[in-house]
Amino acid sequence: MQKTILFKNGKVNFSDTGKGRTVVLLHGFLGSHKIWENTILNLSKSYRVIAIDLPGHGATECFGYIHTMELMAKTVKAVMDKLRLKKYVIIGHSMGGYIGLAFADIFPDNLKGLCLFHSSAYADTFEKKHDRTRSIKVVKANHKIYTTEVIKNLFASRNSKYLKTEIAFAQKIASSVSKQSIIASLEGMKDRPNRELVLRLVSYPVMMIVGELDNVLPYQQLLEQAELIKQKHVLYLEFDGHMGFLENPNTCNKHIRKFLRTCFK
Repeated sequence: MQKTILFKNGKVNFSDTGKGRTVVLLHGFLGSHKIWENTILNLSKSYRVIAIDLPGHGATECFGYIHTMELMAKTVKAVMDKLRLKKYVIIGHSMGGYIGLAFADIFPDNLKGLCLFHSSAYADTFEKKHDRTRSIKVVKANHKIYTTEVIKNLFASRNSKYLKTEIAFAQKIASSVSKQSIIASLEGMKDRPNRELVLRLVSYPVMMIVGELDNVLPYQQLLEQAELIKQKHVLYLEFDGHMGFLENPNTCNKHIRKFLRTCFK
């Protein structure tokens, strides 16, 4: 079911599906709650699944020139407070994982678990910051071409031949994100702090889903981060890129369910 709340005088859109313990899905850059279609269908058989359109994405409004990870985490908290939900697991894909870490940092008492789905606790390197600045210039020139190329790169090259439907699905969602919203997210990701300490300190289970063929985040770096976690769960996808929930949905759903059972013991 589609619902909305008001936050900072703007509309935040989300879906609320199923019953039981609560799982929050946070999509990545250029996504929307719709990207989780398969995951929602699977998890909502056993859980209440809240999938949020993050600021400037889907049907949620843009809230300014920079969407910091902290602002987006507070947007998520506003939704959960409106629903009067106090304990839940957050599953964040890519940028959604950065927001999940910001949430864990700001609102530590609300989490039963955190899944970083192709995401990292590290801040951008100098080179990556430079790449984002360059991307902003490209977006200003032609954001439609930019989004098409970004989405292609998220899938492992070997998978693109037989995942044309999934790629087109992701590109359709990305095409609805405005130029201003793309820039606001790029600025926010560029300026996010290192949250390695969060991984070291939290006592609840943390899962990392890692794609060996990820073109965005080196898998070695993510496996290195996993070693910092007290209650770590790692799903290593040997043949997949940055979009495991579309490239290998059955395996991802199976392992996420196992992780959720641990979180809600």
